[in-house]
Amino acid sequence: MDEISENLFHLYANTPVLMAAYDGFDRLRYANQAFRSAFFLDDDETPLWSNLMRRNFKAGRGTFVRDPDFETWLISTQSRRGKTGFREFETDLVDGRWLWMTETVQNDGWMLCIATDITKLQSDGRSVRQDRDRAIKASYTDELTGVANRRFVNARMEEVLQRPGVLSCVCLLDLDNFKYINDRFGHHSGDIILRDFAVRIQRQVRRSDCFGRVGGEEFVLVLPATSTSEAELIVERMLAAIRKSRPLKERADFGYTFSAGIAAALSGDAIPDLLSRADTALYSAKFAGRNRIHLAA
Repeated sequence: MDEISENLFHLYANTPVLMAAYDGFDRLRYANQAFRSAFFLDDDETPLWSNLMRRNFKAGRGTFVRDPDFETWLISTQSRRGKTGFREFETDLVDGRWLWMTETVQNDGWMLCIATDITKLQSDGRSVRQDRDRAIKASYTDELTGVANRRFVNARMEEVLQRPGVLSCVCLLDLDNFKYINDRFGHHSGDIILRDFAVRIQRQVRRSDCFGRVGGEEFVLVLPATSTSEAELIVERMLAAIRKSRPLKERADFGYTFSAGIAAALSGDAIPDLLSRADTALYSAKFAGRNRIHLAA
């Protein structure tokens, strides 16, 4: 380690500013002492962000989560976390501290988080800003499932199309025979299945990816810097996870599936071009018997 690197390391380690770095799968790879102290991390711990949040919520410490249903909060938060190159926001800790946090994301999915304690600053207008942040969150969130909505997904697709030379993919995911399920079991059961699908798929999504509901039983998965063969492997894992699901408590034998169409982003594509190819591939998967993946030609 040269002198500059050594000095930087000591500065990062000892600053009261909270600093942490996560990889593309949202596993903690570095955290300074201020961050580890605020979020109750031992020196050698490198947990997934979701596991860290869940552990602290159960212990009544760390980030203050207003939603009493932690898993609902988690799905909603993960649908936006690390999806843009940079974002800034306020967050509260259970101990009363108030942090201003920034997230900076590289193309490979690694993310740098920096947080400053602003508890002592004048709090006039804070409630207005929090109301604004909640309104922004709602405008990008699907109300039923808690994942991203069409507006947020379209913005991520636009970003993918603006990265020349970077191979990326979009997948359309559509629940099989959903109208029949609604007709047979009722719309309440249909809603349970949609929420189950969203939760199970979100668990398989890398932090750099974007997953959202765009209407009815149709969802979109945006996979930046991902080849079609890699995308196919990712969606195969999702198919396997959904095949095992039994979401209706009163019908323990009931299972469901989905079909998927995958298309690679091409130079000169607009969003309708990309979605049209993915939709054609999805139709082919449905026509071939459902519960499978097809790649766009």
